[in-house]
Amino acid sequence: MNYKLIRKYAHTLATLGMNVQKGQDVMIEACIENHEFAKILLEECYKVGANKVSIVYLDLELSKIESKYLKEEDISSIKGWERKQYEEILTPNCCTIRLESENPKLLEDVNDSYSHAIFAHVDNLRNIMRGHVRNTHKQWCIAIVPTQAWAEVVLPDVSKEKALEEFWNVLFKLCLIDEESDPIENWNNKLSKKAEIANKIDDLELVDLHFTSSNGTDLHVGLTSRSRFGYRGPLPKNYIRNMANFPTEEICTTPHKYKINGKVCTTKPLALGGKVIPYFELTFKDGKVIDIKADECYDLLKKTIETDEGSCYLGEVALVAYHSPISMSGLVYYTTLIDENASCHLALGRALGDSSYIDEEGVKCFNDSSIHIDFMVGAKDTNIVGTTKDGRKVQIFKDGDFAL
Repeated sequence: MNYKLIRKYAHTLATLGMNVQKGQDVMIEACIENHEFAKILLEECYKVGANKVSIVYLDLELSKIESKYLKEEDISSIKGWERKQYEEILTPNCCTIRLESENPKLLEDVNDSYSHAIFAHVDNLRNIMRGHVRNTHKQWCIAIVPTQAWAEVVLPDVSKEKALEEFWNVLFKLCLIDEESDPIENWNNKLSKKAEIANKIDDLELVDLHFTSSNGTDLHVGLTSRSRFGYRGPLPKNYIRNMANFPTEEICTTPHKYKINGKVCTTKPLALGGKVIPYFELTFKDGKVIDIKADECYDLLKKTIETDEGSCYLGEVALVAYHSPISMSGLVYYTTLIDENASCHLALGRALGDSSYIDEEGVKCFNDSSIHIDFMVGAKDTNIVGTTKDGRKVQIFKDGDFAL
């Protein structure tokens, strides 16, 4: 294991991912399996001047045991002491990071209802963090940490003895971490190129994106005048630049809640509620999911889509070139954070933009929900044609890649 690069990765998360400021509090959420890396990150946060760094651990194996003995509602509900713990850690000056790890096989023998309850509990805890970020506008970040069980699933052809080390090596490459170069400089260059593409798209003033692929996807995604892929203009007061998803390849925005029509077919497995859904299809009418097809984990997917009033609508559309580094790695990572950056994707649930936004027609058109579930829809032959405000058709994607 290259512990020098592991520490460099932790330092990059502290300085670029969260961009921890001197005197700032930090909350680290980590799976219990990540405890060694969490302590390394804690130290790196202190080195750059953090005030108080707190770690909250999640233990899904414990939740799996509980699923044998407790009711679904007891598993999904947040206890008062859990809420109090999060709220006391999340001071007004606190930034946050979530260290993501997956064990795709952990809950495969748990029924869909209980898997959904476990997922709901974790997601409701994270909603406390998300609410804090929305209210305080402090930095947040999500990053992955390899584990042995996860590495064996992602790299089935590598020996168990070498799988974890090889997974770390893959992660370093995706995160632009190496022995010689400065990862912050590497990412600044990459993000500048992404911003150029985003601004080109915004200049077109699109009102619709039409996705088609040979797998059956034929979907119209409506946009609003606030559906911006890039950002221009003065930054908000006290804005601290950071990198929320690490790594990232996407260019994304919020679609119109009620202007999604057609069918979309997934192109990568979705890790959800401790299970893996290999493939599914969704049909939308006037923004709402009206039909679900899935050979596996149908009940889990259906329960997720029926979580609340907004969970059956979209909150995000994201563009990712097929020939991006994550896609070209040829691996399925079984975590949305990485897999979504290998493919164009959509997200059910909460909008990226302000859900209180009302458009020119007087419609509250940005979705709101307690969930935000990204799923991958981009393929090698995906084409996207945009319609501009004045009715012109513009090729945005051709054969899986940007055509601009």
